[in-house]
Amino acid sequence: MSVLLEVSGMTAAYGGVRALDGLDLHVDEGEFVVLLGPNGAGKTTTMKTVSGLLTPLSGRIRFAGRDLVDVPGWRRAGLGLGHVPEGRQIFPDHTVLENLALGAFPIRRRRAEAARRREEMLEIFPRLAERGSQLAGTLSGGEAQMLAIARALMADPRLLMLDEPSLGLAPLKVAELFDHLKRLHDERGLTVLLVEQQAGTALRLADRGYVLERGRVVVEGTGAELRGDPRVQAAYLGRLRQ
Repeated sequence: MSVLLEVSGMTAAYGGVRALDGLDLHVDEGEFVVLLGPNGAGKTTTMKTVSGLLTPLSGRIRFAGRDLVDVPGWRRAGLGLGHVPEGRQIFPDHTVLENLALGAFPIRRRRAEAARRREEMLEIFPRLAERGSQLAGTLSGGEAQMLAIARALMADPRLLMLDEPSLGLAPLKVAELFDHLKRLHDERGLTVLLVEQQAGTALRLADRGYVLERGRVVVEGTGAELRGDPRVQAAYLGRLRQ
C-alpha cells in the first residue's frame, strides 16, 4: 500500500501550551486507522492541524505526496481531505439536502457529479432521504452525525477524518454508526482516520492504531495487537479485554 497521509515531527500549541510534541504517524491508502489517548493527548489537535484549522509550529504534513503545511484548509478539502469535527457542526438552520449541497462545494462546478454524490449519500444513509426537507437542527443526535459524515463524503474524499463521532449517541446509534463506517471502508475502500473513545469497538474495525499521550505516539500496532496490549487494555478497554 502507498502512504496517503504522512505526519512527521509535528508540533502545535494553543496559547503557548504545546499540544503536539514531535508527532509522527502515517495512514496508508485504504487503511482504517484509529487514534486513542486520554483527554489532552493531542488527538483533536492532530485532526485540526492535518485539515488546516490549526497551523503547526513545525513539522511536515504530506498528503498524496504533496506538502500541505502552506496549503490553506479550504484547498485541502479540494485535494481529498474530509474532516468531520467533534460536535458535528452541521448547519442547523439549513435543511438536510442543503447541508449536503454545502458539502459538495469542492466539486460544485461538476454538477452532475455533485448530484450523483447526493443520491449516493441518500442511498447509504436512507434516514437522511426521509429527512431531506427537514431542518438539520431538528434531527436526532444519530441523524445529525450521519448528516455530518454524509456532508463530508459529498466531496468524494480520499481520506475521511472523524473526531469522536459516537460522542453523545445512544448505544444502538453507536452500533449503527460503526456499521456504516465499516461498510464504507470494506465495500468502497474509503481510507479512514478515526479519533474515538469507544476503544474496543474502534480497534475491532481498525487495521492499525496509535495511542497518543502528551502530543506523542507512545504505542502503535495493528488493531489486534493494541487490543492485546496490557497497557491499552488497562487504560482503554477495561472489561472489554480480549
